[in-house]
Amino acid sequence: MRIAVCDDDRHDREQVLQALRDVEPDAVAECFSDGVSLLEAARRTPPFDIIFLDIYMPGENGIKTAEAVLSISPRTNLVFITSSPDFALKAFSLRALHYILKPVTAESVTEAIWRFREIRPGSAESASITVGRGGQRIYLDKICTLTSANHAVEITLTDGQQVKVWSSLSELEQKLGRRFLKINRGILVNMDCIVEMLTDRCVLQNGQELFLAVRERGAISAAYQDYLLDRVSRNKEEGGL
Repeated sequence: MRIAVCDDDRHDREQVLQALRDVEPDAVAECFSDGVSLLEAARRTPPFDIIFLDIYMPGENGIKTAEAVLSISPRTNLVFITSSPDFALKAFSLRALHYILKPVTAESVTEAIWRFREIRPGSAESASITVGRGGQRIYLDKICTLTSANHAVEITLTDGQQVKVWSSLSELEQKLGRRFLKINRGILVNMDCIVEMLTDRCVLQNGQELFLAVRERGAISAAYQDYLLDRVSRNKEEGGL
C-alpha cells in the first residue's frame, strides 16, 4: 500500500504518522510539506493508494492539490485533514474517504483505513469477529490459521499472536472467503501464508507444518493450485491499471 502524508506542519505530520503506525505497523508513508512536491511524487508509479492531505497550506490549498492528484491518478483515495469543517462538502464531492478534524487520532485514521479496505477492489479483506465479551476487528490477511478447540476457535495471526473466538469454525468459515482452505478436520489455513504444498502436508511462513486430510489430499492440492493461478491473474490485472 503506497501512502502519502502532506501537511506543512511537521508536528501535524508526525501525529498522522504515529496514528498510522498504530493502525498499520508495517505501513511506510511518504511525507510532503507542500502540494508541489506531492504532485511530483504522484506522477511516479505505482500511484498512491491513500493520501492524507491537509487543506490549509501555503500556496495552493489542499482542495486544489487534491483535484490535481485525481487528474493524475483517479483511483487514489483522499483523506482530508484540517482544523475547520468549512471544506467538508467540497471534500466529499471529490469522493474523499474521510474528513478528519485536527488533532488527528488513531481512531480517525483507523476509520479511514477501514473505509479504504472496504471499497478498494483487491485490497485486504476484513472480518468482524467477537473475542471474549468485546469486539475485535481483524484483517483477514493478518490471520494465518484457525483451529477448532472445545466449542471455540483459536486464531493464530501472522505476527504469532493468538486469540480465541467463542464460535464454531463453520460459522467463521462463511465470513472468511475463498482464501481460507480447510486442510483437515477443524483446521483452516490462509493460503497466502502457505510457502510450500507437499503431498501430505503444507508448510507455512512461520515454519509450521500441517498435515492434510488423507482422503482429501488431491482436492486440497488442486484448490491451492487454483487459488495461486487466480492470484497471479489478479496481480497482472492490477499491475496493468
